[in-house]
Amino acid sequence: MGGPCEIRLAAVTAAQARTLAAPALQEVRRIEAKYSRYRPGSVLSRINAAAGVAAVACDEETAALLDYADTLFSSSGGRFDITSGVLRRAWDFRLGTVPSAQTLDSLLPLVGWRQVRREAGSVLLPSAGMELDFGGFGKEYAADRAAQLLEAQGVRHGYVNLGGDMRFLGPRPDGAPWHIGIQHPRQPDAAAASVPFSRGALATSGDYERFFERDGRRYCHILDARSGMPVSYWRSVSVVAPLAITAGSCSTTAMLMEEAGLDFLEQSGLSYLAINQDGEIFRR
Repeated sequence: MGGPCEIRLAAVTAAQARTLAAPALQEVRRIEAKYSRYRPGSVLSRINAAAGVAAVACDEETAALLDYADTLFSSSGGRFDITSGVLRRAWDFRLGTVPSAQTLDSLLPLVGWRQVRREAGSVLLPSAGMELDFGGFGKEYAADRAAQLLEAQGVRHGYVNLGGDMRFLGPRPDGAPWHIGIQHPRQPDAAAASVPFSRGALATSGDYERFFERDGRRYCHILDARSGMPVSYWRSVSVVAPLAITAGSCSTTAMLMEEAGLDFLEQSGLSYLAINQDGEIFRR
């Protein structure tokens, strides 16, 4: 899940809390095993391994997530593209090397959601080397699924936190909200804001999670699928929504849309807090 994860809930005893949490934890592990690109037996790994060779059958859950990816591609003007994971072959944020234009040009033909063929319950990546990657919404989907299972058991106080993508089940047992700090994008030990939550979801995308700096420029891991280059307008965007998958998708889309992301956030009707590279804060 790419970071620390927790489920916090109210129960009479610790043993009861573990019992209530067990199905949700199992569901998170199931989703990770099914869709992680790092696991050879996952659905995505099988689809990617068959690129340029054969179509792979998809169940209803996978088909629904691919439908969601199609919506994200359209609503972002092609910027949110789940075939863009191949660009990580060019960008190594540990070594901090800026890839050459030739390197990016060699990978960009493998990026393109509209190339993906879906029909009769199957999916085909037409060119060898193409990949699908659910990293842009997989954690958020898992958080929502875990929350649904907890709610089905009657849990009304607590939250699911998967690497900072949060879904709230209800307030603290005394009725008080949870106060959640939003990470300051330039001060690791500080919060940019504190937000009270009882229900709903919160997700943040930013340029401070994986990045390097060269010649006074910051290169972050959020890449524009059209150019292969990192985004640079926003330091961070946090979004509040009913579902974690909605909050996460909107925050990432706003980052990808650069300056136009503010209009996108306003049109979404959701609450947000966005910080640009000058440190200006925009919120609703």
